[in-house]
Amino acid sequence: MSDPKTVTVLGGGVGGVVAAMTLRKKLPGRHRVIVVDRERDHLFSPSLLWLMTGSRSDSGISRPIERLSRKGIDVIQDEVVEIRPETRQVSLGKGHKLDADYLIISLGAELDLETIPGLAEAGHCFYTLPGATTLHHELSEFRGGRIIVLTATPAYKCPAAPYEAAMLIKDFCEKRGVAAETQIDLYAAEPAPMGVTGPDVSSAVRQMVESKEIGYHPEHQVTHVDTGTNTAFFEGGVTAEFDLLAYVPPHRSPDVVRKTDLVNEDGWVTVDRQTMETGYPGVFAIGDITRIPLKVGKPLPMAGVFADRQATVVARNIATRITGTGTPTKFDGYGECFVEIGSGKAGFGSGNFYAEPAPQIKLRQPNRRWHIGKVLFEKSWLRRF
Repeated sequence: MSDPKTVTVLGGGVGGVVAAMTLRKKLPGRHRVIVVDRERDHLFSPSLLWLMTGSRSDSGISRPIERLSRKGIDVIQDEVVEIRPETRQVSLGKGHKLDADYLIISLGAELDLETIPGLAEAGHCFYTLPGATTLHHELSEFRGGRIIVLTATPAYKCPAAPYEAAMLIKDFCEKRGVAAETQIDLYAAEPAPMGVTGPDVSSAVRQMVESKEIGYHPEHQVTHVDTGTNTAFFEGGVTAEFDLLAYVPPHRSPDVVRKTDLVNEDGWVTVDRQTMETGYPGVFAIGDITRIPLKVGKPLPMAGVFADRQATVVARNIATRITGTGTPTKFDGYGECFVEIGSGKAGFGSGNFYAEPAPQIKLRQPNRRWHIGKVLFEKSWLRRF
């Protein structure tokens, strides 16, 4: 019988929740599982798009993280202020220190709302609960004009989300009877939608967007936004005026992680692509905070599905190390996602992102079945709490 061990999970997002729950199921009760998060509630981020268009409420897509304690998980609501990977020790904002036998870092990517001058003041970030809420209010009062959906950088969480947002906004305007008076344009910093998925999938997503008479403008890097004239300025002298602006801001890893030597020159955590272990034994990182290079020259996308699968691999492997039973497993790079297009329909993409020489991804055509599938997935996820 092994001595009691402590596994500390930093972050109560998708990866953190899956890791903690999997560990609790696989470890005997004498071993401790801790989750640390500064937020009181766990937010199911994929549903922010539905909140944006009024089919969800904030309380309907969030659950208190404290409910994990019912499953035998210790929950600490506090800020992580220092990580010492060499000793697996964590300092918290209220002065507490945690010593772990195994440490899982799942703090995600932070939204840098202030990098682009004027962007936060002029628009609504639908990747946050407040931003999606205020955007819904504005859309509900919108009487016509120009709506811009904008990505500030080429890499961001949930690569399909900005394209889904544009199509769902168009659908919402149609339902409100203001579509004829409304022009929607999507300005993207990236050269094509979901480029890492390959040209076929990328082209299909672009066709979905343009078939709804949404203007698509790739490779437009925003530099600043003039709040007085409601004008977005892009590199190369391009400008775009708007009446309503919805945006995806730049991302960065949390300060507490960038202060360690876990990060690479780009500021993201380097891990083994199959085990998610860092250069320090017993220290793992999962989800959006990591960067895993692919053969195509782009990193593995930031997406909840990968955080979920990576968390499962890490938790199972830690349990195997602690108990001495079971077989080690590996993260295989497989992932999938829904692509909402409005009118109760969605597409579904899935495949192997680790495939070489390029990811092998297939996109199924939009229909009601895939939309229902996403609804059922949302319900299943929230029931975990």
